Amino acid sequence: MFLANRYRDHLTSMIGEGEIGKTVRVSGWVENIRDHGGIKFIDLRDHYGIVQITMQQNEGLLEGVNKESAVSVSGQVVKRDASTYNDKIATGTVEIVAQTLEILGKVTVPLPFEVPSSRESGEDIRLRYRFLDMRNHRVHQNIVFRSNIMSFMREKMTSLGFLELQTPILSTSSPEGARDYLIPSRKHHGKFYALPQAPQIFKQLYMVSGFDKYFQLAPCFRDEDARADRTPGEFYQLDLEMSFATQEEVFAVAEEVFPAIIEKFSNKPFTKGPFPRITYADAMLKYGSDKPDLRNPLFIIDLSDQFVGSDFKPFSNKTVRGIRVPKMGEKSKTFFKSMEEYALSIGMKGLGYVKVDENMSFLGPIDKFLTDASREEIKRRAELEPGDVLYFIADSKKNAEKFAGQIRTEVANRMGLIDNDRFEICWIVDFPMYEEDEETGKPIFTHNPFSMPQGELEALNTKNPCDVLAYQYDVVCNGVELASGAVRNHDPEVMVKAFEIAGYTEEDVAAKFGALYSAFKFGAPPHAGMAFGIDRMIMLLLDEESIREVIAFPLNSNAQDLLLGAPTQVTEQQLREVHIKVRQRPQDLKNQEKSE
Repeated sequence: MFLANRYRDHLTSMIGEGEIGKTVRVSGWVENIRDHGGIKFIDLRDHYGIVQITMQQNEGLLEGVNKESAVSVSGQVVKRDASTYNDKIATGTVEIVAQTLEILGKVTVPLPFEVPSSRESGEDIRLRYRFLDMRNHRVHQNIVFRSNIMSFMREKMTSLGFLELQTPILSTSSPEGARDYLIPSRKHHGKFYALPQAPQIFKQLYMVSGFDKYFQLAPCFRDEDARADRTPGEFYQLDLEMSFATQEEVFAVAEEVFPAIIEKFSNKPFTKGPFPRITYADAMLKYGSDKPDLRNPLFIIDLSDQFVGSDFKPFSNKTVRGIRVPKMGEKSKTFFKSMEEYALSIGMKGLGYVKVDENMSFLGPIDKFLTDASREEIKRRAELEPGDVLYFIADSKKNAEKFAGQIRTEVANRMGLIDNDRFEICWIVDFPMYEEDEETGKPIFTHNPFSMPQGELEALNTKNPCDVLAYQYDVVCNGVELASGAVRNHDPEVMVKAFEIAGYTEEDVAAKFGALYSAFKFGAPPHAGMAFGIDRMIMLLLDEESIREVIAFPLNSNAQDLLLGAPTQVTEQQLREVHIKVRQRPQDLKNQEKSE
C-alpha cells in the first residue's frame, strides 16, 4: 500500500500513459543530467524505476543539483514525442515537465564512481561505498531478488507444514568443522561463547522436544577464507529438520522446494524430481568430484588394470584414469601444450594422451607401452571413435581422482562443451563415514560425525571403518554444492561407538557433545534434515560469478568490512572488561627488534 505524503504522491512505477495530463510529485535520486539542444533533462530514479524529468523553461530549478542528489519534483505528465521513446524503461513513452524541484539530500563530495557503472569499479571501493553501489540497478535488483527468494521459501516451507523456529546466536564452541568466531564472556572469567557454525545441535534438540517439522532461514558463522562461492564471516541457509523421517522424506521435500524456486525465479530448464542419485564412489570415479557438473558430457573411466606391471614406469601399478574427448584430434599443438601447462600448474607431473586416427590406431608416445589386448580393451571401455583424444591421468588414488576431475572440467570449458543455459541437479549419496588419517593411519570422520551409519551398530562392530557408509547426502547443481544433510544418529549407544572408532572416549562425547548425548537418553525420535545455502542458490540463479554480488553488506575477500571498518581495535577498558590481553605476534616482535 502506498500512502502519499509531502515528498511524493506517485512512485516512478506509477507513471504511465494513464497519468498524462495529471500533475504529480515524485521523489528519488538524480541518476543523470542531460542537455539536449538547450533543454535539460534529468533521469530520476527511485526504488521502483526511472522516469525522465524535462526542465524546459525551468532550468533554474537545477541550481545546486548534482548526480545522486535526493530530490522531490512536481510537474505535469506529458506524452513524449514518438521519436524519443525509450523502450529500456517502463516509463519510456512519457515524461514529467518540472514545475518545482526541492533538494532533499545534497551531494557535497565527489562521487567515488558513477552509480550506473559501479560494477566496473574495483571491489574494495564498491564495498567501502556499498550504500552507493546498491543504487546501481543490477546490484539493487539482486538484493530485491534475494528478498523475494527468502519470502517464497518461507511461504513454501510453511505450506508443507514446517514451523519457522529460531535458534540461539550466542552458543558454544564446536570441536568439529571450521574455525569458530569466539566471544569472550564478561561475567565468566576466561570463558567464551561462540557464534554458531550452523543450528545443527539446536534443531536436533527441537526434534527431541517433540516438534515435528522445523525450518529457519538461519545465519551461520564460520571463520573461513573466501572463495568465489563462499563468503567469509557469515552466510544464510534454509535449514530444515523432520522427526520420524527417513532419507526419502527429506529428499521428497527438497525435490519439491528447490524446483519450485527455480520455476518461479528462472526461465532456464532444470532437472525435475526425482533427481538422479549418484553414489559418492561413482561420483569420484566418473567425475573426479563429489560436486559433479552434469552439464559436462565428459566422463572418467578407470584404466588402472591395463597398466599393472607396465614398462611405462609413471603408470605402472598406479591409479590410472582416462578421459575421452570426442573430436579433439583436430586441435592444434598449442592447445595440447596449454593443457599440459595447466596440468603442471595444478600439481600434476604431466598429462599423457593418445589421438585416435581414421583406422582406429593410437598416435602418441604412450601407445608403444600398450599391448594389442590393452588397446582393444581401452577402445571398448572408452567408446573411442576416429578423431577422439584420450587423456591419461596417473597418480595415487586420491590424487588421480582429484586431477582427473580438474582436467575433465578444464578441457570441457576450453572446448565449449558446457551448456550455461540449464540447471542439472543430482543427489550425491552414500558418503563414507570414515577415512584414513594420512598422518596417523587411524580412522577419522569424513563428513558430519552426527550422521547415522548405514547398518548402525552392527556395521560399526563388524566392518572395516573405511567401508562403513553413512546416511549423508548433498544436492549438487551445475557443479556447486547447494545443500547437505543427513539422517541423524539419535541412538546414544551407536553414537558412542561411532565416536570411539574415531578416537573419542564416551567421556569425550559427554563432555564435548553433552546436550545431544544427554537428550538422546530421553526417547529421541529418528530424525533427518538438511540445509540449502541461500547465498549460493541466489548466486546460481542470478548467474553471478561472485557470491558477494548477492549479499547486501558482505565482507571482502580478506574478511574485512570496508564500510564500517571491521575488524577494529577496541579500547584497553573494553579488553579488561572481558579479561582479554592482546599478545604481540612473533613477526611483530621481530619487526620491533629490527626497528630498534
